[in-house]
Amino acid sequence: MNIASKSIRYLNQIHLNPKFPQNPKHPFNIKSILPSNFSSTSYRKRLNRRNLAASKPTLNEPQFHKAISHLLPRFTPQDLYNLITQQQDPLICLHLFNYASNQPRFTHDTTTFHITIKKLGAAKMYPEMDRIVESVLSVSDQSFGSEVLYNSIIYFYTEGRMLSKAVSVYKHMRSLKQMECRPSIRTYNLLFAAFLSRRSNSYINHVYMGTMRMLFKNMVDDGVEPDVFALNSMIKGYVLSLHVNDALRVYHQMGVVYDCRPNSFTFDYLIHGLCAQGRTCNAMKICGEMKEKGFVPSGKSYNSVVCAFALEGEVDRAVGWLWEMVENGRLVDDITCWTVVDECCKRDRCGDALGLIEELQEKRVVDRRGYKKLRHELKVNYGELCDRNGMKNVVIHMEA
Repeated sequence: MNIASKSIRYLNQIHLNPKFPQNPKHPFNIKSILPSNFSSTSYRKRLNRRNLAASKPTLNEPQFHKAISHLLPRFTPQDLYNLITQQQDPLICLHLFNYASNQPRFTHDTTTFHITIKKLGAAKMYPEMDRIVESVLSVSDQSFGSEVLYNSIIYFYTEGRMLSKAVSVYKHMRSLKQMECRPSIRTYNLLFAAFLSRRSNSYINHVYMGTMRMLFKNMVDDGVEPDVFALNSMIKGYVLSLHVNDALRVYHQMGVVYDCRPNSFTFDYLIHGLCAQGRTCNAMKICGEMKEKGFVPSGKSYNSVVCAFALEGEVDRAVGWLWEMVENGRLVDDITCWTVVDECCKRDRCGDALGLIEELQEKRVVDRRGYKKLRHELKVNYGELCDRNGMKNVVIHMEA
């Protein structure tokens, strides 16, 4: 017997028993005797359906009929395209598209499909957009469509986190014989950007990297020349999936195989990936090449280098890179500051750590909140060590 039937039996017994105690100050409440999860699931489902129905936009009938009145009796796809372009309400655009579909002697072309998909996609009406896309993909004519149309579909699918549908459209493009419909560098860059923006853990990084590798291979095999964005996407993807050697391989091929020059993002991805693996020597080499080409490392790269040197015990080099970072106008984060201070104290250099904290405040590298936080952490973690080094009064002063 399930919970619902037991509760109903209990309620029936209460209803038939006149001696059931009643408190006038606290009247009987059914909710007080029902289990907390009784009918709550079905109620939430009904409530969600009602909210969803209430949130759906309703068609503005007068505006819709007014728009139809602007169409000639035998309107062309260009007339429909111009009319949909003028509409602000995406639901009216959808109904205009459906109205035209039901008219005899009218056939949609690439322009009417494209403008309707753009209107629905921009309004995030993805289910409605998906039905229009299915109509596009079901057209048997191999010459139907355009690269711009398919790229727009891929873009809105990626915006709606429907990566599998975006890849399906890409595969459809590759199956078409017409060159104007086949994937271009724009298509691949849209997919690369989508896969890189959806990463949240190492497992997803590895899975997505396999797909990106397949896409890159197809791009090269089809004769599409990769640009710096595509190559940087591969480098970033390899770094995120912890395949830094593959990232270095792509970097060294940029000027030789693909005739493409690296930019500041190329070097920043590599420096961060190398420092994350403790390969500071390789990171320094890449950093030197970066400076030779006139680029300045980003704040993320500088913070990675400083932390890497500090964790390896080379505190002086870490401090040197930290001040270079400040001179180049890059922001030093709190983690980097504490990492350097912490490593100084671990090597029995509390005096240097205290001096660094004071200098960071004097040069406005850290604000007052960050300054107090650093001093408090130093007191909590290394108070006894500072006392043994004759800095008891200084440490006590930190509590102020």
